[in-house]
Amino acid sequence: MRSSWHDRPVSTSIPDGRQLLREIARRAMVERGLQPDFPPAASAEAEALREPASRAAAAAGDLRSLTWVSIDNDDSRDLDQLTVAEELADGAVRLLVAVADVDAAVFSGSALDTHAQVNTTSVYTAAQVFPMLPERLSTDLTSLNAGEDRLALVISLTVAADGSVGESGLSRALVRNQAKLAYDSVAAWLDGTAAAPAAVAAAPAVQAQLRLQDRVASAMKSLRHHRGALTLAGSEARVVFDGDLLADLRPDEPNRAKEMIEDFMIAANVATAEFLEKRGFPSLRRVLRAPERWDRIVALAAAQGDTLPAAPSAPALQEFLSRSRSRDPLRFPDVSLSVVKLLGSGEYGVEVPGGRTEGHFGLAVKDYAHSTAPNRRYPDLATQRLVKAALAGAPCPYAVDALAELARHCTLQEDNAAKVERQVRKSAAALLLAPRVGERFDAIVTGASPKGTWVRAFHPPVEGRVVRGEHGLDVGDRVSVRLLSTDVARGFIDFARDLSVRPA
Repeated sequence: MRSSWHDRPVSTSIPDGRQLLREIARRAMVERGLQPDFPPAASAEAEALREPASRAAAAAGDLRSLTWVSIDNDDSRDLDQLTVAEELADGAVRLLVAVADVDAAVFSGSALDTHAQVNTTSVYTAAQVFPMLPERLSTDLTSLNAGEDRLALVISLTVAADGSVGESGLSRALVRNQAKLAYDSVAAWLDGTAAAPAAVAAAPAVQAQLRLQDRVASAMKSLRHHRGALTLAGSEARVVFDGDLLADLRPDEPNRAKEMIEDFMIAANVATAEFLEKRGFPSLRRVLRAPERWDRIVALAAAQGDTLPAAPSAPALQEFLSRSRSRDPLRFPDVSLSVVKLLGSGEYGVEVPGGRTEGHFGLAVKDYAHSTAPNRRYPDLATQRLVKAALAGAPCPYAVDALAELARHCTLQEDNAAKVERQVRKSAAALLLAPRVGERFDAIVTGASPKGTWVRAFHPPVEGRVVRGEHGLDVGDRVSVRLLSTDVARGFIDFARDLSVRPA
């Protein structure tokens, strides 16, 4: 029996566009082995909690007086991290990253933990967020909300003037968020294109914090890219609603504030991995292997008159990306998208003391553990338990075999969650394009294999399959296509290559 949405008229003017996409999201989650709803036992545990875990923080330090700030998306309510910085001698800065102590409320083996371990991640679809933990926790009791005392794990980083991280350490502490801020408004203020957000304008100490943190992040970013960390433009489109009406798809643009927090979280994740290794603990690592299709990346560079070595090299690739951005900043997202597709997906692995797990090719680091988003990702929650055991001098809470199985499961479920999110984006794109069948679009090839050839149109930024004239196309090729059909329920967008028009 076909699902109810098959029989609905496809139009961007339908008032229940959001609900239609919700139904698609829920079905996609179930098909991928993800639970869209919390089991009754998990919900009951969440509702039974009456206060945050900070009341049981007798062994923690007290850092509530520091000017902690959170910077996240405009609509984010699950706040996992805070940052604060202070100047030291010789141009160095002490940077502190506070991560919500979710383990203090979500006990290993509980119903909440069992559900979280099934999904392993929050699923962020265009129409609805399916959180890993109930909102009673993730947006309240375990969220680092403004003006609230919260228990956290704090990563301390000593950052030299050149952006290098010297000493680092981890500890437990009580913290208080002094200002809840958003990426776009902070970035606009730092760029000088807009006035300070209200929470910044009202607090000179917060203004000074953001200026200092921006300076530190700039140095860290420059050093990371010098070492080979890749500068890649974001490729995912953001679905825009007007009420429940699907209105548009817009590129999710990077900005200065997003990059600042990204730099800090990378450093914190590296420090966490190094901490566990020094304590003799195994750890969950985030791995991105050297790309198997390096030859195609070499060919993309050659098409631009550039040269890459025959063997994969992150520093060489970063230099090419920098030159590509400088040559043609408007077309750089096309190059970036091609490289992202050819790099492949990351995965989780287990590092045992003295082991040699592969590092993260895209970040140009060897030691990297996800640890800064425990409300949203289960590997971060597991890492938190490892860190707390190491700090307490307690035995490791996970056997290596159990960690290896957890790594495999988290990789699988992260992939499933990404497919659900992509499915809903594709359905939203199909819904948006339904009235435009027959129109021509300039596009770039994003996938080419025996299974099919896919392209991404530039305006709007939607992806579909080339079902006519696809022979001879490869990732990175620019092509002109015409829209043949859409299928909202399955998220299908079919194009035909248009040989009569040369791509712009």
